[in-house]
Amino acid sequence: MKKVRKAVITAAGRGTRQYPASSAVQKEMFPLVDADGLAKPVIQIIGEEAIEAGVEEICIVTQPGDEAEYRRYFRGMSEETLRAFKGKEWAIEAGRKLEDFGKRLHFVAQNSPEGYGHAVYQAKQFVGDDPFLLMLGDHIYISAVEGAGNCAAQLIRKYNEAGLSAMTAVQATPGSQLHLFGTMRGGTISEGMTGNGIYRVEAIQEKPSQEHAARHLRTPGLPLGLYLCHFGMHVFSPAIFDAIGHHIDGNIREKGEIQLTSAQEYMREHLLKGSYGACTIDGQRFDTGIPYGLMESQLALALAGKHRGEIVEAIARLLAEQLRSVAKKQG
Repeated sequence: MKKVRKAVITAAGRGTRQYPASSAVQKEMFPLVDADGLAKPVIQIIGEEAIEAGVEEICIVTQPGDEAEYRRYFRGMSEETLRAFKGKEWAIEAGRKLEDFGKRLHFVAQNSPEGYGHAVYQAKQFVGDDPFLLMLGDHIYISAVEGAGNCAAQLIRKYNEAGLSAMTAVQATPGSQLHLFGTMRGGTISEGMTGNGIYRVEAIQEKPSQEHAARHLRTPGLPLGLYLCHFGMHVFSPAIFDAIGHHIDGNIREKGEIQLTSAQEYMREHLLKGSYGACTIDGQRFDTGIPYGLMESQLALALAGKHRGEIVEAIARLLAEQLRSVAKKQG
């Protein structure tokens, strides 16, 4: 089995939910303070997770014309900047890492907004015959277990362990949230792997109703009312491009778009023949593509990072002030 050395990050969305800021800068370039205490754009945090998991090359799927902006950012310090940061080794080291990151990048444009599956299809030539990690350009992932590896590393490890052709990261999710996620029904892959949260995928449905999920998407072993929902990252073989291509050639769309979830189900049923897995991840996903999610992402990074103590104190102070304010209004 080939190692997962390539990643694709989709960043071609218009960012309408983050207007007006997204009219000034791509939402994937919004800054957050990472767990290491450095301020970085969202897509750098995501890409560094992939690199830490063993990925060597990254393809970013962009809107037309966005590549130049990414290229300008992902480069090393100029001589002038180096002089300005003289004596600040932390910044110089961050610049070196930024330059190394930039050398790993490839870009491809999605010239028309025809859906998530269509965006992924643009990376077909970059991927070639290799397995690849697929990540969303506006989702932050935070591991919940120290020493377990980041979320991407957990997924790749379980992909290697299972020996299947594809592996989708999932999270047990209550039925009330099914309208937000693609949902899978899983069966136990083997007795020896039951405790590792690895399943053989038996059905995939995009944002099902609770009634449909209760009848067709219940995974044995999960508590009643919980379902396996997409976590926002996958390891795919190149077969996913054959599946998406089938939908593009046949103009098979949902809500006017070429959907990835539909291609996943086609790949599962017609191309992989039982070699499609799903695995649970010890961690959380945060959607930076919406205002509340961006705030939540920053808070989660802060509580997982080097400034956790200061942030906890700040939250306690702000909550105390809020309670005092409420009490004063009620009094």
